[in-house]
Amino acid sequence: MPPPPRLLHGRRRGRALRPGRARLRERLLPRLVLGLPETGQLGPASLFPAPPPALRLEIGFGAGEHLADAAERSPEIGFIGCEVFENGIARLLSEIERRSLGNIRIFADDARLLLAALTPRSIDRVFILFPDPWPKRRHHKRRIVSGETLDALASVMTDGAELRLATDDADYLRWMLERATAHPDFAWLARRPADWRERPLDWPATRYEEKALAAGRRPVFLRFARRPR
Repeated sequence: MPPPPRLLHGRRRGRALRPGRARLRERLLPRLVLGLPETGQLGPASLFPAPPPALRLEIGFGAGEHLADAAERSPEIGFIGCEVFENGIARLLSEIERRSLGNIRIFADDARLLLAALTPRSIDRVFILFPDPWPKRRHHKRRIVSGETLDALASVMTDGAELRLATDDADYLRWMLERATAHPDFAWLARRPADWRERPLDWPATRYEEKALAAGRRPVFLRFARRPR
């Protein structure tokens, strides 16, 4: 049996859910959660009642505010959100119900398992926003942005698809740039400083961005394109 993949995420549980959110999780999550097929691959046509014209993926959606905003702005597009933290999943479920969103599906496990199951060339945009920087050197191997992850993303992304990364950690920014700019399948889209210092208008804000600004840290927004095969 192969060894289990190394841990990339933190804790799964925080405070006990309020009764209303606990009931919402029991009622709504089973309808939206994704399971992996025992054989074959997971394609867009199997995720929604009608196959969406495009499919987008957010890895580590936190409290889900970016994912919910993006899904509300583009109701015709399908979205998959990956998150293991139960409290964050519960908050997203609240937004899904409040906004009557029908175009989000949730994968509540390690995102690498999903990437391995997705149909090649099925994702047209990927978001990894303010991931845990794992600042201690001995924990750097847990960082989600890695050559291994970029290889998997390159397989499931369509030609020209965008990879969007954000961080407020200077060391992780250098780490991201070193790996993404060196990867043969991705091209950095920045042409001027404003392209990475300012969040694009079609990129909803997150509470992590607000916390960074309040603490005096400047978030950075990186956009890469999947090169044509």
